[in-house]
Amino acid sequence: MKRLLPLIFALALAACGESATDSPATAPATDAPAPASTPAAEAPAPEATQPEAPAEDAVAAGTTDDAVETPADEAAPAEAVAETERPAPPVVDPARAPRLGADYEPLAEPMPTIGQGGIEVAEVFSYMCIHCANLQPLINTWKPKQPADVRFEYVPGVFGGVSDNFARAYYAAEAMNLVDKTHDDLFKAVLIERSFTNASPEEIADWYAGHGADREAFLSTMQSFAITAKLNRAKQFALRGGVDATPMIIVNGKYRAMATGDRGMQGLLDTVDWLVAHERAGSTP
Repeated sequence: MKRLLPLIFALALAACGESATDSPATAPATDAPAPASTPAAEAPAPEATQPEAPAEDAVAAGTTDDAVETPADEAAPAEAVAETERPAPPVVDPARAPRLGADYEPLAEPMPTIGQGGIEVAEVFSYMCIHCANLQPLINTWKPKQPADVRFEYVPGVFGGVSDNFARAYYAAEAMNLVDKTHDDLFKAVLIERSFTNASPEEIADWYAGHGADREAFLSTMQSFAITAKLNRAKQFALRGGVDATPMIIVNGKYRAMATGDRGMQGLLDTVDWLVAHERAGSTP
């Protein structure tokens, strides 16, 4: 039976945070934000009076008294209409509200998202992290339920050594449209089946070849300039997001959400939903 080298175990522990198994945080729960009140409608401005025009002039001009009145909906400022259409921030049970400093933290400064469009939910993960593997089935259920304005991204952790090889493998699989077919299986191969002895690029390419990839094409893609650029971007994304454990989820470049021992992986996704709802409402938690 193949076994992992001590180096791989060491890197796995370094990449995979302890946050999911720590004792429950003692920070008090924050009160749920009150729903935004709908602004009162502005009083209509008094109608301007004008001298009456002779009847024959009105007919000649092709106008009537009704034609010169401004419809009420057109008179309302566009900003006021948009404000009334903005959804209210989420209301949750105070006992279950995400806790600042335990379940989530705002970033010191908003940072660029890893992709473009919508409200981004980006999971920084590692194939060597058991907590990431435990989160994955929940992600598979959660993603299809998201509305069209939510965009989910995987961001492989780039922590040096073997983790970089697996990060290259993820981006190569993405480039070759193999992520949906291989993502869950690679967690199993690394953490349960112990399929890798040294997790070299060649050994990883062998594994992907067994899952439908052209080995040489996959290996070449892993080592390409385009994949190296993606690795550098992923590394900067994690650094700017203050990622010090996996899994960690960055919401729209503004917040990092973490799993806790008392609320687990489902609690992490509940926190993400709450932060996404705040982003949609344009409110601050």
